[in-house]
Amino acid sequence: MSNGGAIAAVAPVGGPQPLDWKFSQVFGERIAGEEVQEVDIISSIEFDRTGDHLATGDRGGRVVLFERTDTRDHVGLRKDLEKMDCPMNRHPEFRYKTEFQSHEPEFDYLKSLEIEEKINKIRWCQSANGALFLLSTNDKTIKFWKVHEKKVKKVCDVNVDSTKATVNGSIVGSSISTSSKQYIESGRCIDNNFSFPTTGFPSLQLPVVTSIETNLMARCRRIYAHAHDYHINSISNNSDGETFISADDLRINLWNLEISNQSFNIVDVKPANMEDLTEVITSAEFHPKHCNMLAYSSSKGSIRLIDMRQSALCDSHSKLFEEQGALGTRSFFTDIIASISDIKFAKDGRHILSRDYMTLKLWDINMDSGPVATFQVHEHLRPKLCDLYENDSIFDKFECCLSGDGLRVATGSYSNLLRVFGCSEGSTEATTLEASKNPMRRQGQTSSRPLRSLGSLSGVVRRVKGADNPGVDANGNAFDFTTKLLHLAWHPTENSLACAASNSLYMYYA
Repeated sequence: MSNGGAIAAVAPVGGPQPLDWKFSQVFGERIAGEEVQEVDIISSIEFDRTGDHLATGDRGGRVVLFERTDTRDHVGLRKDLEKMDCPMNRHPEFRYKTEFQSHEPEFDYLKSLEIEEKINKIRWCQSANGALFLLSTNDKTIKFWKVHEKKVKKVCDVNVDSTKATVNGSIVGSSISTSSKQYIESGRCIDNNFSFPTTGFPSLQLPVVTSIETNLMARCRRIYAHAHDYHINSISNNSDGETFISADDLRINLWNLEISNQSFNIVDVKPANMEDLTEVITSAEFHPKHCNMLAYSSSKGSIRLIDMRQSALCDSHSKLFEEQGALGTRSFFTDIIASISDIKFAKDGRHILSRDYMTLKLWDINMDSGPVATFQVHEHLRPKLCDLYENDSIFDKFECCLSGDGLRVATGSYSNLLRVFGCSEGSTEATTLEASKNPMRRQGQTSSRPLRSLGSLSGVVRRVKGADNPGVDANGNAFDFTTKLLHLAWHPTENSLACAASNSLYMYYA
């Protein structure tokens, strides 16, 4: 059964229920009619591994850090409720922590090329000794930052008030002769014949150093530069905690965090003749558990899984994941909309989520015959592809993310809409949220087709479509292609989402 263009499966009795999303917080909310500065538009969002810190980067080259407050301020309450086996109803609360200028605009004089300060990606590294570490990158340069607390010390008044301290009824200061004072001026002896008085100085005045306050300091530890001829689109930390990769259109480089002047090229898809170039690298990510494995996507809609143990230069892949299109259905836009803009590994490393212009696809790394689930995001825009091509919207790069438990996936859309889909056994969840204080929710329509769990899927491909009317958003208005929700992140352990709508950071919980 099909209703409103939605095809999904009926959840069995006792199956997972759609989450009830609620507004949590907003940072940098735009006032109606306020003009947004280009440099303030958020271009990257990332939670750290614990979920207690959140980082955003913007087009102005700044990195802003937020820290979670509800877990720290209510530790005792949480433990008491856990003892009573009561649910925690508090939603995640974050507050502004600090910000720093990560990148500045540059100019490459050899290539006559302006290098924007825009932050393309942020990745958290392992923290140590109470300090936070993260990687940030623009088009050409990667930087390794340390954010830590530093006590600001100040020299206060001396420990003795010379106007009050007296010896034998005389003021202390007057017992030092004028001739003696010139020898100890500025705290040093300027005459070799100087000798201390036999009775000594009646009083020794010392400055007192006190700690006034604690400030957060951001310091750039290392700069990884001059390794990419093309724009960097991805950086990813390795599970070994020592290395990371950076990817541009044609190459992927492997770095050691401690070595900034040398990297190893592990993937190179540049042909001998650039006229033979047919695809480029669009995204790359390390496997969350196996330090020798990584995946990268291409503009042709394929994902390659490579094993660095096979060879130093990974020209060949271990597995190739791609969906073969139906014969006779190709058009001018086929290759454009097939280009994958983002990939993410599930936390357990078993599945890969990919986002192309039209769909979200979930892949099982043990099954390369096709995706195990396909979620239609922009199918209603297919009749408008010509218009989208004319205004360049068809080249927009939407990100995707998975929940920590792997049961749901999310991505953004136009009109500042956020789409959440359930991918567990029997799930029919297809929720649409609007990035605002009052998100509008719609549940996808269902059909009576049963479904098996991801663990039992062999050759079965599932397709779930949202119940969208063509060209109409959650409020029944025509889609606004100038407002788009490109960047989002899912909390690693809870059902909490952070998403960027222009210069505003919205947070939701369920």
